[in-house]
Amino acid sequence: MKRFDVCVRGAGIVGRALALSLARSGLRVALVADPASPAREDIRAYALNAGAVSLLRDLKVWDGLPPHAATAVHEMHVEGDTSGVLEFSAWEQHVSELAWITDAAQLEQALASAVRYAPHVTVVDAPVDAALTAVCEGKFSAGRSDLGVVFERHDYGHRAIAARLTASVPHRHVARQWFRSPDVLALLPFDTPSAGNSYALVWSVPTARADELLALDAAAFEAELHEATRGDAGVLSVAGERAAWPLMIARAQAWSGPGWVLLGDAAHVVHPLAGQGLNLGLADVVALTRVLAEREAWRPLGDARLLRRYERARHLPTRAMGQLTDGLLHLFAGQQPPLRELRNRGMGLVNRLPPLKRWLTARALDF
Repeated sequence: MKRFDVCVRGAGIVGRALALSLARSGLRVALVADPASPAREDIRAYALNAGAVSLLRDLKVWDGLPPHAATAVHEMHVEGDTSGVLEFSAWEQHVSELAWITDAAQLEQALASAVRYAPHVTVVDAPVDAALTAVCEGKFSAGRSDLGVVFERHDYGHRAIAARLTASVPHRHVARQWFRSPDVLALLPFDTPSAGNSYALVWSVPTARADELLALDAAAFEAELHEATRGDAGVLSVAGERAAWPLMIARAQAWSGPGWVLLGDAAHVVHPLAGQGLNLGLADVVALTRVLAEREAWRPLGDARLLRRYERARHLPTRAMGQLTDGLLHLFAGQQPPLRELRNRGMGLVNRLPPLKRWLTARALDF
């Protein structure tokens, strides 16, 4: 029987990236993929920061993406629920782009292709014995439950609606976001082979309102979009199906133990309003790969003290991002006039302070 150093449970983006990253350092990796997973259209899109792109480029995945699978964001325009405005630009940050909007399905296909040609990665259909088991199965992880790890979660009572849209005017590589109290709407610029006037929609709304929006036909849904965006992105048309999922903030009580470790949504979940969920998961991959590569020669891969180094490295960044997104969501949920005035004045103040804007942007640009 073939022996493995690491068993990676979960063949999503984080799991495949981890398998490839560990294999590059010479470890023998078993990647558990669920053969029963049904094929379905994936309309999600991710905003990847520079750190995530750097990892994918090192894994020889990024440059293998097909044309139009990733679109650069050069500017970001954020509006509050009255007069507050925040504007960010790559030029102001002295970088070539603020983020890359990436097609989820295309990224998963590129990672799957890379795994097929990775000599030290073996795809299996069930967990196998290994010195270390890395659980990357997402927020509803069975592997985490098998380990008895408590997953502390708070459901927001909101759902995220995703769709692909086309606009009557080009996006010009500008991402747009509206904090509308209580919902948050984001339009992520997305290119298609035929035009540069497409967007990926992520619209966080209370559950009852989400059900109403999903029940509308395309024309009525487009009318709601036009009202929410005030026509700032042009006339928007739905291209394809809509999807939705419940939103939460969650965190596992422990991320590691003797012979096991959690990564990505199996360890932590944040609200998507800052677009940092996948970035945090890929940062976990970088941190764990580094910890394992730098371990003492005598220390085994599953050593609990070794794995706590990974946990300590990722504790502060993930907690800080969770608190930031949670705080912003609650800040814009309040309806009291004094609070609305305060938060929108605050946005205007930040917008007039370039050093503070640069600091905030830098927190999201890299790991």
